[in-house]
Amino acid sequence: MFRISDTPLSVPADDTATVADYIALTKPRVMALVIFTACVAMLLAPVALHPVVAVSALVLIAAGAGGAAALNMWYDADIDAVMARTSSRPVPSGRIDREAAFTFGMWLSGLAVVSLGVLVNYLSAALLAFTIFFYAVIYTIWLKRRTAQNIVIGGAAGALPPVVGWAAATGEVSLFPVLLFAIIFLWTPPHFWALALVKSDEYTAARVPMLPAVAGQAATKRQILIYAVLLAAATLLPFVFGFAGLVYLVGVVLLNAVFLGLCVWLARARPTQADRAARAVFAASIVYLFLVFALLLV
Repeated sequence: MFRISDTPLSVPADDTATVADYIALTKPRVMALVIFTACVAMLLAPVALHPVVAVSALVLIAAGAGGAAALNMWYDADIDAVMARTSSRPVPSGRIDREAAFTFGMWLSGLAVVSLGVLVNYLSAALLAFTIFFYAVIYTIWLKRRTAQNIVIGGAAGALPPVVGWAAATGEVSLFPVLLFAIIFLWTPPHFWALALVKSDEYTAARVPMLPAVAGQAATKRQILIYAVLLAAATLLPFVFGFAGLVYLVGVVLLNAVFLGLCVWLARARPTQADRAARAVFAASIVYLFLVFALLLV
């Protein structure tokens, strides 16, 4: 089993934390994706949601995501300190103490869940609590250091925000948010494995069993292509089940053609082109997901 110690290393803090450091602890870029996908689900829900309730729900979902991110940074401080991509984060850099990060993450998560239950509904609060637990405990503590399938299984946490948003709007879970969950779930492996190909040496140094470090680059490229095909099929389901129209269908067909083309290029890329192709797939995946959800609104 390819793993490191279950107990993160202690990282000294210099007590220079600022508000910006605590904001960074919530992973704002990841939070932006959470807010966007949850917002799309809420806007597409067949109910007239009061603007104050809608905004409150989005803020609290974002807060829950931020709390989970803080707990992730608390536990992964030792890994983050080894990797150049993450070494400047507040905890490994010493600007925020690990215990302070843990306390902040727990309080933010708890406040978000309780407030969502009181102000919106208990189903959305329960789903948010499960999302935080899945990301902080199942993915961060249990899977990340133990299996190359960490991103595949752990991707469920990142795929849940539209389900939470739908539940906040309707008080229930139905087929449509499950389809949105499936799209993000299948999008996660090609997105993160493309990044892992670029940062393979860093993950190896940190002894994190990402797929390229365990199975090799060729196998990772094949898996990216397989998941991209499955993702393309999943994006057609909203049209198949009558949740989207022809504009959406034409748009996702074009998006899938471009994204699959990039994944094929990556799979066939020579060693001199592999890094460039992986970076292209990673960057394109972000735009791809945004446009898929934007097309649903159209």
